[in-house]
Amino acid sequence: MPSLGPNEPLIGKSGSRVLLDTPALCVDLDAMERNIASMAEFCRHKRIALRPHAKTHKSVKIGERQIVAGAIGLCCATIGEAEIMVEGGIKGVHVTSPQVTPSKIARVVALNLAAKDGFSVVVDHPQNLADLAVAASASGKVLDVLVDFSAGHHRTGAATEDAIVLAQAVHAAAGLRLAGLQSYSGNLQHVADRDERQEKAKQRLAVLAGLVGKLRAAGLAVPVVTGSGTGTHDFDVEAKIFTELQAGSYIFMDVDYIRALKDGRNALPFETSLFVQTAVVSVASAKVPGGYVTTDAGLKCFATEGPQPEVMSGGPPGATYAYAGDEHGRLFFTPGTHPVPALGERIELVTPHCDPTVNLHDFYHLVRGDTLVDIWPVDARGKR
Repeated sequence: MPSLGPNEPLIGKSGSRVLLDTPALCVDLDAMERNIASMAEFCRHKRIALRPHAKTHKSVKIGERQIVAGAIGLCCATIGEAEIMVEGGIKGVHVTSPQVTPSKIARVVALNLAAKDGFSVVVDHPQNLADLAVAASASGKVLDVLVDFSAGHHRTGAATEDAIVLAQAVHAAAGLRLAGLQSYSGNLQHVADRDERQEKAKQRLAVLAGLVGKLRAAGLAVPVVTGSGTGTHDFDVEAKIFTELQAGSYIFMDVDYIRALKDGRNALPFETSLFVQTAVVSVASAKVPGGYVTTDAGLKCFATEGPQPEVMSGGPPGATYAYAGDEHGRLFFTPGTHPVPALGERIELVTPHCDPTVNLHDFYHLVRGDTLVDIWPVDARGKR
C-alpha cells in the first residue's frame, strides 16, 4: 500500500493533531461533513440537483461523500481530473472546460466509453463540435454535449446567438446528443458586497433565461441548465432557471469566500474546514520592533494570487501572517505580547484560495478534535 507520508503513524492517536509533521494540509472532518450535508439539504429543499465541482478537492473519497449525501455527479475542470473520478467509480462526471486538441479529444472519447453512469463535456466553438462528432461517431458511443454559454465571464463560452447555432449543430450531429446548457459566472462569485453580487447575478440570469427561451422556441430540448457557484448559489436557485448547481468551494471555504459571504447580517452558510498547519521554526526576531516569529509554511504551501492566509488558531490574539519566501512565513504580533509564540508551536492558517492551494499538496490530514483520524491522497493533484 502506498505510503501516506510521515504523519501516517499518528493516525488514531489521541492528541496527534499537535504532533503533525508540518506544513500539513488539514481538514476538519466534522466541519466538512456538515458543509456537505448543509448544501445537500439546501438543494433538496429548493428541488434542484447538485453536481459539485471536484476541482476544489480533487479527491475520490470526498466526491464519494458528496454523492452519498445526494449529489447526482461531479464536475471536473480538466480531463485529467475526470479520468481520476471515473476510474474511482464516481458517476455523472461532467467536464466544464472545452477539450479541443486531438489528444484531449481522444481522451474524452476513451473516457466516455469507460464511464458507466453518465459523462458529458462542453463546446463553445463549431470546429470543436465537429471534431468531437467525428471522434464520438468512430467510437460507437454517443457523447453527451452541453453548449457552454459565456455568462459575462468572457473566459470560455459562446455568445447568445452563437450558442443557439451551436446547440442546433449539436442536435443535428451524428455521435453527439444535446444534453443542455452550461453558464458559469465565475467573475461574480467573490464580489464582496452581497447586494451588488445579487444584482449582477440577476442580470446574468435574465440573459440566460432569454437564451433558454430561444432554444426551446427553436424546438430544442434543454433538459439540463448547469452552473452557479458557492458565492451565488442561494439567489441563483430563486430564478428557477438552473436545473443543477456546480458549487464546489462550500465544502472548504477560504479567505476569499469568507470575506464575500460575510454580509454582516447573517451567519456564514458554511464553516471553514480546510487549513494549513505550520510550526514556528525560529523566534530569533521575536523581540525586535515589529517582532515576529518564522514558520515553516511559505509560498509553496498556498495559492498566492489572492489575499494572505489568515490565522485560524494558535499564536497570540490579533496575530497576522505574511509570506517570507518559498518555505517560510512570518507571524506578526503586537509588541509586548506575552507569551511570545514558542519554538515548535503550531499555527493553523485559513487558505487564501482553496482550489489551487489543494493542488500544492499530496495529502489531506483529516482531524476530529485533537486527533488525526485519517490521511487521504489528493488524487487528481496536477492532473490535466
